[in-house]
Amino acid sequence: MTETLTTKVLIIGAGTGGYVAGIRCGQLGLDTVLVDGGDGLGGTCLNVGCIPSKAIIHAAHKFETVAKAADGGTMGITASKPAIDLKQTVEWKDGIVRKLNAGVAGLLKKAKVKVINGWATFSDAKTCTVKTGDGDIVISAEHVILATGSEPVELPFLPFGGDVISSTEALSLDKVPGKLVVVGGGYIGLELGIAFRKLGAEVAIVEMAGRLLPLYDKALTDPVGKWLEAHGVELHLGAKAGSFEKGQLNVTTKDGQAVKLKADKVLVTVGRKPRTKGWGLENMGVAMAGPFVKIDDRCATSMRNVWAVGDLTGEPMLAHKGSAQGEIVAEIIAGHDKRFDPVSIAAVCFTEPEIVSAGLGPLDVEGRDDVIQAVFPLMALGRALAIEAGSDGGFVRVLASKTDHRLLGVQAVGQHVSELSNSFAQMLEMGALLEDVAGTIHVHPTMGEAFHEASLRALGHAIHI
Repeated sequence: MTETLTTKVLIIGAGTGGYVAGIRCGQLGLDTVLVDGGDGLGGTCLNVGCIPSKAIIHAAHKFETVAKAADGGTMGITASKPAIDLKQTVEWKDGIVRKLNAGVAGLLKKAKVKVINGWATFSDAKTCTVKTGDGDIVISAEHVILATGSEPVELPFLPFGGDVISSTEALSLDKVPGKLVVVGGGYIGLELGIAFRKLGAEVAIVEMAGRLLPLYDKALTDPVGKWLEAHGVELHLGAKAGSFEKGQLNVTTKDGQAVKLKADKVLVTVGRKPRTKGWGLENMGVAMAGPFVKIDDRCATSMRNVWAVGDLTGEPMLAHKGSAQGEIVAEIIAGHDKRFDPVSIAAVCFTEPEIVSAGLGPLDVEGRDDVIQAVFPLMALGRALAIEAGSDGGFVRVLASKTDHRLLGVQAVGQHVSELSNSFAQMLEMGALLEDVAGTIHVHPTMGEAFHEASLRALGHAIHI
């Protein structure tokens, strides 16, 4: 028998945008139903993306540290040759995910949000049918928040299946592949490729562009390239992947030569696309912006009281953007006057070393003579040297207006610099001047001092360089 529900707010998708919207709706006293038909509470990020990948990256770092101690020692520390049981590592990672799943479920329950597990299909903009294990539920709502997220892009000549895997399968392998070929030199491919290299796999990367991480400037990506070269990662840049047959990936190099790369697994990471198929988007009458749902600065779609957040709405496809949008939409529905108009949304690549970018970079201001740029190298920072983070070419860079010294952008590359990203974003959001950063007493010894010194250098009086 079909059940019928009516609610103030209906949220489709339980990823970071959807569940945060649900919690905030509940806090604001809005009757809310959240339909989860995807990866589970927390969505891609918590279940098969951000969190599990960082867990595997952390395990790989620990394995590499022990391996260094076994190979002649490091800092006076020696150890026996390490071994990895990836199945146990994945079980540990899965335990973290389960704990966070339970935490999200508890928060939604506390906020009195009704969670329905099942796949929703819309018949019109405000009505959907959810297929659950106990039968169909028809839900009508005054407001609908679309938060369906994204999914990996599949290449037609390299369909997922068997030994051709996406990042989702890569995070659940039961053993380290002997030979791993990564198709795509963006942040997902590099993060996982580097992790598996640390765990002992032979790794090759095939990238169509002429260099890795092409969205970032060369100065930021050079330290990553040097790490890959030093650790024997095979790079095929300006190359095109082809079919995978009998354990070999066909590749056309930049000079037109055909080569075959042996591979136990082929990891395809050529991007992600919004999840727009299979849930009746075409029946909702909302306008599109290319492959994405078109929204305004309130996250409103072209259909009254239908909202969209997260990866469904376009770049940058980052979890923290979706969370911020979800919170704002809940407050708008509750009657608050809100806009989604961030100065900057910082992005992090958890490569080796890590990369952070917030605001404008050198490529954005190329040719302009009204911008100050200054760099402070981590090799001049005591904290970086003390934690072996000063020898890989890392730095912090600031860009600011020449006229009023207002910060325009901050970037960094180096070990542990991801932890500086919030400081960068905060200063940009507050409209800080170089003098504001320079006038803030930064704790010693910390990595954050590099931000302070870079700002001082932009003002013409760095202390430690």
